[in-house]
Amino acid sequence: MTMAEIRAFAPMGIIFTGGPNSVYLEESPQVDPEIFSLGVPVLGICYGCQLMAHHLGGQVTAAQVDTAREYGKTDTFYDTTCPLFQGLPQEGVSWMSHGDYMAQVPAGFRLVGHTAACPNVAIADETRGFYGVQFHPEVNHTQHGTDMIRNFLYRVCGAAGDWTMEGYKNRAIVQIREKVGGGKVLLALSGGVDSSVAAALLAEAVGNQLTCVFVDHGLMRKDEGDEVEAAFSRWDIHFVRVDAEARFLGRLAGVSDPETKRKIIGKEFIEVFNDEAKKLEGIDFLAQGTIYPDILESHGVKAHHNVGGLPEGMTFELVEPVKLLFKDEVRVVGEALGLPHSMVYRQPFPGPGLGVRCLGAITRDRLEALREADAIVREEMEAAGVGAWQYFAVVPDMRATGVRDGVRAYEWPAIIRAINTVDVMTAEVPELDWALLKRMTDRITHEVPGICRVCYDLTPKPVGTVEWE
Repeated sequence: MTMAEIRAFAPMGIIFTGGPNSVYLEESPQVDPEIFSLGVPVLGICYGCQLMAHHLGGQVTAAQVDTAREYGKTDTFYDTTCPLFQGLPQEGVSWMSHGDYMAQVPAGFRLVGHTAACPNVAIADETRGFYGVQFHPEVNHTQHGTDMIRNFLYRVCGAAGDWTMEGYKNRAIVQIREKVGGGKVLLALSGGVDSSVAAALLAEAVGNQLTCVFVDHGLMRKDEGDEVEAAFSRWDIHFVRVDAEARFLGRLAGVSDPETKRKIIGKEFIEVFNDEAKKLEGIDFLAQGTIYPDILESHGVKAHHNVGGLPEGMTFELVEPVKLLFKDEVRVVGEALGLPHSMVYRQPFPGPGLGVRCLGAITRDRLEALREADAIVREEMEAAGVGAWQYFAVVPDMRATGVRDGVRAYEWPAIIRAINTVDVMTAEVPELDWALLKRMTDRITHEVPGICRVCYDLTPKPVGTVEWE
């Protein structure tokens, strides 16, 4: 945004987010220094904190390994007289991820937070309403992080707190109508939460101008294609189911690199939509269920089929009604739209489907083994009442030695993945009951041909992502 656009927007506060860059490098993202003269509060998070210090006369340098470079959960101490930390404990765990260090804090700032390694993990200039933290309050790993952001919004910025997802829903519907006008929209419908909420928003906004295309690419979970079609059959929308399994698996044959697989799947999605659009008259827009974590992760973490993977020459204009929302917010909007609870809170599923859970080059036999193992994991977890946010199976492109009926078996392992999260930016692994793990192992190794070993993935995010690929 330009300064003119920011002034026109008239914000009551500004937040600079984190990032992997170093503020003192020429190619790093910067801001117009005039932003600090708007007279509105500013909160800098991680890189955003260092960016603010850099522009206001401080000094940011590379931290030394044995001093202020920090990563992971860190015991942190707060000055609770600072408005940012009022009402919170004086000590807690924060999530650190910074390799640079504020060697000199700008004039007018005081130190309001420290760790054993870093004396200035939080700074404040209450007179101007400027605050900076070198940790990440927005992630689930930081204790009371949401309260810190709430303090900034309500105590510092004076927000009223009357913004609701119902209000977001209504504004999104108006914005869709303004953008689409009388045009026709083609939606990539996977049946997952994100695309379903996007479909409902578009249905509310433009009605029968919307055509939902469900691409059955052969990478769906067990029986999911039929379930998706049944779920949407009661809605007054144009629903088209495309059987594209042979097409997708043919393109993916022999491809082992995960980023290449994602790009192929994304490209095939668009080409299928182009093919379907040619059968329809006057399609102007392609709608997608892109959400904000997709955008964030596509910058250096992993590609998403709906971010940056669209080929040049695409004939559609994009409509992405939930692209600024996190997963928990998407669910709230879904319920505000009246979507069934079972649909809104169904297990998240990546756009590339089982294609990124059948690790390495995909083969039909291993894909089918994965589909059956995944069904067992979901069935047993649901029967046990486990409240994990997401759980599924992964089958890698490798084999392990086992014994079956007294004979050597050289078969695949299955990996069970389960996580708890709020915003998908960070995630913890639940401690599953031992009897449940043994029951899943027994069923998978006895009911799924080709699998002789089962493992449980204990890796949190970070350092691991939710998906293996």
